[in-house]
Amino acid sequence: MKLFLILAAVVISCQAVSFYDLVQEQWSSFKMQHSKNYDSETEERFRMKIFMENAHKVAKHNKLFSQGFVKFKLGLNKYADMLHHEFVSTLNGFNKTKNNILKGSDLNDAVRFISPANVKLPDTVDWRDKGAVTEVKDQGHCGSCWSFSATGSLEGQHFRKTGKLVSLSEQNLVDCSGRYGNNGCNGGLMDNAFRYIKDNGGIDTEKSYPYLAEDEKCHYKAQNSGATDKGFVDIEEANEDDLKAAVATVGPVSIAIDASHETFQLYSDGVYSDPECSSQELDHGVLVVGYGTSDDGQDYWLVKNSWGPSWGLNGYIKMARNQDNMCGVASQASYPLV
Repeated sequence: MKLFLILAAVVISCQAVSFYDLVQEQWSSFKMQHSKNYDSETEERFRMKIFMENAHKVAKHNKLFSQGFVKFKLGLNKYADMLHHEFVSTLNGFNKTKNNILKGSDLNDAVRFISPANVKLPDTVDWRDKGAVTEVKDQGHCGSCWSFSATGSLEGQHFRKTGKLVSLSEQNLVDCSGRYGNNGCNGGLMDNAFRYIKDNGGIDTEKSYPYLAEDEKCHYKAQNSGATDKGFVDIEEANEDDLKAAVATVGPVSIAIDASHETFQLYSDGVYSDPECSSQELDHGVLVVGYGTSDDGQDYWLVKNSWGPSWGLNGYIKMARNQDNMCGVASQASYPLV
């Protein structure tokens, strides 16, 4: 009996060591993959605790996915060591200038989108295949999502007009569009960015005015301009049919969404939907580059994010389409006129 208890204790001890080693291995791999360095041992322990809590949430959610209860998977991406409220306050920069949205709409700059009549829209669209989309970019720890959404839409329109894909400067917008209602790393609005570009006569290229993920002094140079616009078009609020028509016939479209949920932070694969997602409380600017239907019959929007290629589907997310304007995908959609 004594021998049995000793052996049982050894087995339990080995299991405990194995679990601890697994945790350490996962944590070490995460730090290496995402080049994580912390200022102190205390902070690293704090971040590791958050990471393990998120790992538990991911495992629990993905079990539901394997059982068919949810349609998308989560993963331990580079934001897995961040508290959720910390993540949202750092990266989601759309509604921080909410008071300026009314100011922008009162200026009558926008043209209303009119869906083309008697046009059969394709079942699937992906503007990446046509060469109209630049590489996935990374906004870093700066609430400048709005600027990436705006440049992405203008890059697409400029490509359609000229046949040349030019990466445009988000930093130019962060630094220079303040008097149009934008607040740099503290949030902004895509339509305000389009207004600035129009009045300014252009926006510099990414190469000439590289991104720094912080507010700097404006140093736009007209000789480095890569594109311009003549105004912008707003799509009817909450009208997914019009959004589909615009994406199919015009090109990539800037949209604002509710990205305030942990499921969005840790999204990995599949068609995203969350019953808690709001169609009105929008906090993140992104870019619709296409749409389609998954193999299991789920309609989706193909959305380019600005959190780097290691997030989601190589920097993209498939968001539920035709599900009552899920997460507000069609609540505030627009594109520039070129």
